Amino acid sequence: MLKQILGRIPKKNSKNAGDSNPSTSLSAKRNGGTKRVGNPTDEALGASFSVMNVGSNGQDKFIPAPYEALPSFRDVPSSEKQQLFIRKLKMCCVVFDFTDTGKSVKEKEIKRQTLLEFVEYVTSANGKFSETVMQEVVKMVSANIFRVFTPQPRENKLVDGIDLEEEEPAMDPAWPHLQVVYEFLLRFITSPETDAKTAKRYVDHSFVMKLLDLFDSEDPREREYLKTILHRIYGKFMVHRPFIRKAINNIFYHFVFETEKHNGIAEFLEVLGSIINGFALPLKEEHKLFLVRTLIPLHKPKCLAMYHQQLSYCVTQFVEKDFKLADTVIRGLLKYWPVTNSSKEVLFLNELEEVLEVTQAPEFQRCMVPLFQQIARCLKSLHFQIAERSLFLWNNDHIENLIKQNRKVILPIIFPSLERNARHHWNQAVHSLTLNVRKIFYDLDPDLFKACQNKFDENELKGSEIEEKRIITWNRLEELAAKNASTGEAVLVP
Repeated sequence: MLKQILGRIPKKNSKNAGDSNPSTSLSAKRNGGTKRVGNPTDEALGASFSVMNVGSNGQDKFIPAPYEALPSFRDVPSSEKQQLFIRKLKMCCVVFDFTDTGKSVKEKEIKRQTLLEFVEYVTSANGKFSETVMQEVVKMVSANIFRVFTPQPRENKLVDGIDLEEEEPAMDPAWPHLQVVYEFLLRFITSPETDAKTAKRYVDHSFVMKLLDLFDSEDPREREYLKTILHRIYGKFMVHRPFIRKAINNIFYHFVFETEKHNGIAEFLEVLGSIINGFALPLKEEHKLFLVRTLIPLHKPKCLAMYHQQLSYCVTQFVEKDFKLADTVIRGLLKYWPVTNSSKEVLFLNELEEVLEVTQAPEFQRCMVPLFQQIARCLKSLHFQIAERSLFLWNNDHIENLIKQNRKVILPIIFPSLERNARHHWNQAVHSLTLNVRKIFYDLDPDLFKACQNKFDENELKGSEIEEKRIITWNRLEELAAKNASTGEAVLVP
């Protein structure tokens, strides 16, 4: 019964039923029964994919066979160079597996030499690149560099107190090829033969966005190239500038408020430092909002040390361009001032000095009260590096002059911390620096110094009286508790 049912099902027709090799029949169909003699690589590029290769991103890649080198640019006439360039670009779209060093060794070397030829060709080009060339360049670069990263867990490492900067960075095994691709892309972008008006159709928002995603690479060599390429794209393609700034903003927001994990924050800030340096005056409202909403909140993550130097430079650039922003920046630092992270607090004090160094007197006066309330807390810190770094502020002539001009407000705020350090701070260096600062104020205004001294002594006396009353109260409470322990009655203290 089953055989009868199966027998009624129509069979699929096949023109080459006797041919057991489907690739043979496909080749015969393509050639139309005639044999065409040509370059073996031309045939390879037009042939069906027959050799499987697993790419570095874990996906199956197919490469044509045979994979052979094309003629050198030196061996063809100038009129045929661009066409040869396009053929070579298509050949280099193949991605090899670099996790297995013994696999496709010959093909990898052919591709590497071809990529090196690209760099030389683009550097010495003396004619505008055609639109077709630009399209193929972007295709080839995209096929080689755009990939999905597998992030390594880092949260536990931070909790364990391991400094990420001291860890060995993860090096991409495909770097021997990636480096040449990045160098080629850099030379292509910066080449005077690359017309920005035409190239922007292919180096578009999608391409730029994928390029920004690569900044999360753990390989510092790759991030260094990406930083340079992004800066050149920003300079050459003016139409992309607002998009690039907005895209970087979004990456920062995601980092600050969601993940606190990204490898390329320092490189982004390095590019932005150069961009901020070129902002025209007066600053646009958009740029001021970038400072307030993006740069200042970047002080919040606990991994600040990884990018603080670049961040501090960007913030200081804003204050140098518009001194009225000093109050905004200082209050922003105070908002995110660390409470329990001593190393991060030292970084804040370093940045604070850089900002104060370019701060004018009117802006300083607006924020000096909350600022020196925080500095007073730093002065009396038991962590000697924090106390020492805050005392170093007086070594800066500009900051010392600002403090001297406003001593009547500042000294009463910080005097208790100075006096306690001078009396019983455990660190000798902090003790010596404190005495130097006290001497500066005493020599400058002895009357003010004595008034602050008297006020401090009065407060100490009141504090000791309050402490004595507290001890007496607790003693009475203990006595009453012991007396009424047997009865179990509540104890009321008058």
